[in-house]
Amino acid sequence: MKGIRLEAYQNLANYRKPTSFQLKESYPLPPYSTVIGMIHAACGFTEYVPMQISIQGKYHSKVNDLWTRYEFAGNSFEEGRHQLRIEDTNGKTYGVTRGVSTVELLVDVELVIHIVPEDENYIPVILQALQSPAEYLSLGRREDLLQVKKVKVVEIQKERTRKDVVGIPYDIYVPMDSITEDKRLYQSIGTYYSLNKTYELFEIAKGKTIRQWKKIKAFHIPATNNNRLFARHIVQFDEDDLVVFLA
Repeated sequence: MKGIRLEAYQNLANYRKPTSFQLKESYPLPPYSTVIGMIHAACGFTEYVPMQISIQGKYHSKVNDLWTRYEFAGNSFEEGRHQLRIEDTNGKTYGVTRGVSTVELLVDVELVIHIVPEDENYIPVILQALQSPAEYLSLGRREDLLQVKKVKVVEIQKERTRKDVVGIPYDIYVPMDSITEDKRLYQSIGTYYSLNKTYELFEIAKGKTIRQWKKIKAFHIPATNNNRLFARHIVQFDEDDLVVFLA
């Protein structure tokens, strides 16, 4: 099959875990939904284009930074309690609390992302959008700029490894559905995540909808050159011998 390989760099990035609030913790790699959202924004897609993604990369270190947090609970404005006062179109006032919180940032992030759209006709569209974006690309927060180092069309094949060891130059997400051998090996060296990929909107009341996410269960496997994970198993590689795990 054909796909696109994107090699990119970020100086600072936060791929926020949905359950973190006071401290905005970051996933070690961007989740599938974040990457798919970036691609759709770059291409100007207004509807979901089915695609599979493989995500790998590494970062140098972590730092914590401060950010301004705004809390809005729909309460009426109260002097001394709220820092900001806003007004809706009907003239009703509401109070907003402004405070300080902490965000976890990954430093010097290197990413290698494989993109395989279900319809190969989208490959030149995505390639062009990543090579010459109409607007600057970001991944994570809006301010987490993405520097594209290289983007190219690659051939991806399944093959049985003939070596005893297949090195992993980058940390990588390995979907559980792709593991045919004993999962306990992955549990011993990796971290399990349930990552968002796509969502559907469901109406819960008139004019109110919620997102129901399709999640990918995956292990985050750290980079290593002496891992025996893929020995003598059928895995996918691109034409430059990079391991690919699509989800």
